[in-house]
Amino acid sequence: MNFNLPRRKRKEVGVEMGPLMDIVFILLIFFVVTSSFTRETGVDVTKPQAQSASQLEKENILIAITREGTIHIHERQVDIASLQDILKQLLAKTPDREAVVIADKNAVTGTLVQVIDACNLSGVKKISIAAQAE
Repeated sequence: MNFNLPRRKRKEVGVEMGPLMDIVFILLIFFVVTSSFTRETGVDVTKPQAQSASQLEKENILIAITREGTIHIHERQVDIASLQDILKQLLAKTPDREAVVIADKNAVTGTLVQVIDACNLSGVKKISIAAQAE
């Protein structure tokens, strides 16, 4: 027997993407706002240990010296002449910034002296050498 009744259309079951995307963007905004961004030197350096090591409070210019003697600032390798130019540019924007030299414990001392000299010649008022607290 066929009564020719209209058939009910089945609803397709699916996940609504609109609210899901809203939640993803809210989480993304939350993590961006709550995270803190710090500048790194871009190389892995083994710092020497010191009993008098302490934390520095404000944002500093980080200069790294590897055990091979290469110098890095803002995640790129530089030489002494360009280091001095970069430091002058950074100090032109904010003249009270301090420099922190992060030298590998096996780095050549001559390179460390050259970096400190470049900092002095470019006008850095305070230079610190990073160490690992014991």
